[in-house]
Amino acid sequence: MTARFLTLADVSEILNLSMSATRSLVTTGELPAIQIGGKRQWRVEREELEKFIDRQYAQTRQRIQRNEEL
Repeated sequence: MTARFLTLADVSEILNLSMSATRSLVTTGELPAIQIGGKRQWRVEREELEKFIDRQYAQTRQRIQRNEEL
């Protein structure tokens, strides 16, 4: 069975981002997450990560359609 929640380290690896960039996505609310236990113990639900990725694809398509610089 696949785990429902991912650690920030897991998310960081999946998105190929630094831990600080991943933490920023979470603390700004761009990537929904929950805090469990200790102050810095964040968990991201797999489904929320997939929704985030889908939103990023949609935003990229919109920028391309508007001929914005990537």
